[in-house]
Amino acid sequence: MNSNLTIIFLSAVVATFNPTLLAAVTVMLLLPNPKRLMLGYLLGAYTTSIVAGLIIVLALHGSGALSASKHTISPAEDIALGAIGLAVALALATGHAPLHNWRERRKAAKSKNKQAKPSWQERMLGRGSAAFAFFVGAVVSFPGVTYLNALDHIVKLAPSTPVLIALILYFCLLQQILLELPLLAVLFAPERTQEIVVRGKAWLGQHRRRIGEIALAAIGIFLVAHGFTTIT
Repeated sequence: MNSNLTIIFLSAVVATFNPTLLAAVTVMLLLPNPKRLMLGYLLGAYTTSIVAGLIIVLALHGSGALSASKHTISPAEDIALGAIGLAVALALATGHAPLHNWRERRKAAKSKNKQAKPSWQERMLGRGSAAFAFFVGAVVSFPGVTYLNALDHIVKLAPSTPVLIALILYFCLLQQILLELPLLAVLFAPERTQEIVVRGKAWLGQHRRRIGEIALAAIGIFLVAHGFTTIT
């Protein structure tokens, strides 16, 4: 499989582990008319992520920038990025003191703020309006680091326009799976779905560091291996 395609697929899988999205789903499930709120949020997320992705990739794909840089990309780029990913994963796994202390202080500050008042997202969703849910979904779904990385590799892949659009749709659909699956489930078993999502939020909160370590290590190993393979 093409290395760019592999990274696109891996990035989409990493993007599914989104505690913020799971928190939003939990909030919406506890409010009246959760189906309407979840659908509004999902449509907002699709609108921003798909439109922004298409604009970014189509602009780069048709600008000639790709052809100008296609043969200047060095394997050192993959090795450097992979090494950074492995270093961060190692720091997280070994509890590197400065990073660990910073994370603990940040966690304590966030916990204190949560006790004082609900987050912006929770306040907006708490209005119980599908329009506000659409707005929140749209605002929080602008391309992040993982999505931008996937878009970069989509451009490097230089696919035809239909394949390009299909890859963006694939990423955006998979990115919202923590909302899509509960939305489908709530249509048939709302109470059971609420229980599962609450448990899932707790589990993800406890294991998101480990998930991040594994994801970073996997992508880092792949990039380093690909870089050395290209050199040799």
